[in-house]
Amino acid sequence: MTKAALHLAPVGAELKGIRDGFGQGLLEVAALDPRVVVLSADLTESIRLEGFAKTYPDRFIELGVAEQNMAGVAAGLALSGKVPFIASYAVFNPGRNWDQLRVSICYSQANVKVIGAHAGISVGPDGATHQALEDIAITRVLPDLLVVAPTDYEEARKVVHAIVAHEGPVYVRFGREKTHQVTTEKTPFALGKAQVLRAGKAVTVIACGAQVYDALQAAEKLKKNHSIEVVSVSTIKPLDAETLLKSVRKTGRVVVVEEHQVTGGLGGAVCELLSQKLPVPVRLVGVPDTFGESGAASELLEKFHLTPQGIMAAVEEVACL
Repeated sequence: MTKAALHLAPVGAELKGIRDGFGQGLLEVAALDPRVVVLSADLTESIRLEGFAKTYPDRFIELGVAEQNMAGVAAGLALSGKVPFIASYAVFNPGRNWDQLRVSICYSQANVKVIGAHAGISVGPDGATHQALEDIAITRVLPDLLVVAPTDYEEARKVVHAIVAHEGPVYVRFGREKTHQVTTEKTPFALGKAQVLRAGKAVTVIACGAQVYDALQAAEKLKKNHSIEVVSVSTIKPLDAETLLKSVRKTGRVVVVEEHQVTGGLGGAVCELLSQKLPVPVRLVGVPDTFGESGAASELLEKFHLTPQGIMAAVEEVACL
């Protein structure tokens, strides 16, 4: 699949916030579907809910710092025919209300859309208590819950439309920092489908979220020595096994990149698939069994090798196996 066919953004495109794409998508779906309501846990501006709150005040509920109650209220609204979005930082939603997510939402098959913002270490100075590095692991084990990590602004906007059309609970995670754009308005998107953004023959690099851009940068820097295939996995659950296995059958080596613990996240999901269907050498780039820490986002990403250079090192290592 060519770059032109995918309509990828040009290198150097404007930095934009994934959370801003979420906020824009929310306004768009609200105009189309009166069932959409939004519940906030006292973080309206941070998660870009203020536009919705001003435009649809009768469909916006501020519950304060009460994430567990927020999940229960949302479950009731969903079972009454609404399409509720519950939004907070990922350490609190789903971190603090995991029991309510499990029982009131997933077990009840309530059509709730769970938004975990400020995920990963790039929330920076807020430190370990506010850096969700376990949220993919604790959500992808819940039955019937989709887990999504949009790549950039445009994809986040499209994700909102897609999850409203999907009947059932969904968890969406994204970070705080503005990110490089990978996709455009014309780039195709579908829940449950991975996308090969760059074709290659030597190593498959699988990434989600903002790290997709870094994976593409690493592939470009290594092109003289290695032919790298880059696969964007926005839907972590259900995993697009068909696309991933097709790529790995060609390359025979894998690097997985995510702003999350290397245990239980996208890398864990990929390894579970490959161990059963196609065992090959794999290297995981992420946070290695530790909490985050305070610091500038760029410093933390470099410390944990979540940079093009860190990905390049992992590619070089696995390519020698």
